[in-house]
Amino acid sequence: MTSKPLTGRIVAVTGGAQGIGKEIATHLAATGARVAIGDRDRDGARTTAAAIGGTTVGFDLDVSSRESFAAFLNAVEQEWGPVDVLVNNAGVMWVGPFDEEPEAAQRRQFDVNLHGVINGVKLAAPAMRSRGHGHIVTIASAASKLAPPGESTYAATKHAVYGYLTGVRAELRGSGVELSVIMPGVVDTELAKGTATGSAKLLQPQDVAKAVVSVIQKPRFEVTLPSYVDPALRLVNVLPRLARDFVMRQMIPNQIEATAGSSERADYESRVIASDKQGRNT
Repeated sequence: MTSKPLTGRIVAVTGGAQGIGKEIATHLAATGARVAIGDRDRDGARTTAAAIGGTTVGFDLDVSSRESFAAFLNAVEQEWGPVDVLVNNAGVMWVGPFDEEPEAAQRRQFDVNLHGVINGVKLAAPAMRSRGHGHIVTIASAASKLAPPGESTYAATKHAVYGYLTGVRAELRGSGVELSVIMPGVVDTELAKGTATGSAKLLQPQDVAKAVVSVIQKPRFEVTLPSYVDPALRLVNVLPRLARDFVMRQMIPNQIEATAGSSERADYESRVIASDKQGRNT
């Protein structure tokens, strides 16, 4: 497959003010792409864009709002032209026992992780289809195919994202629009603070960023990080149920145990919940 150059292409990255999104924007800008960073933290998006330099601009964006997402894409188009690549990166996670999860955290995860992706696809894909080309890359999670204890709602949103993109991809077949879903394990970011990695290694944001650049240059639908996760899952899934459950317990981290008695995630999770309350009161 011929590698597609990124120089001059217009790429929009959601949740790009920090963490994985910031690293994705940095790597894309280094290839010569024109990068639009969208984030609820408007000042953070602009600060990050200024720090990255090149042709990088920060915009206000709440992915859970269709109106905000549409305004973001319109602003990018007014700045440079139609978006060639949309990177759905924004995400949030609450960790703990399923019956202790606040309703606000439950709703916020679905609003950002699932509805945010759907908003992006519904707004960007039809325009790409009409032009005969485009690419939507979504940062999902290994939780798209696994469900660690303590991440039940988060895993539900990521399972749903994978299912949604699989269906849309079938609808877009032959249109010239590419869809890709990147499924990393635990990445060293604030979202995963205090959690365990299980049998997989701890990833860095640049690992995900490199995968994004690679999949835009040479499109494919599924990418797992580390790369051995997918074949390992395929092998485990042919085992009888009892053996499969045993192996999975050795591979998959128990996040309830990992975070028990720790306050490491308190500040992050209070902000995740507060974001939902603020959004629902306006």
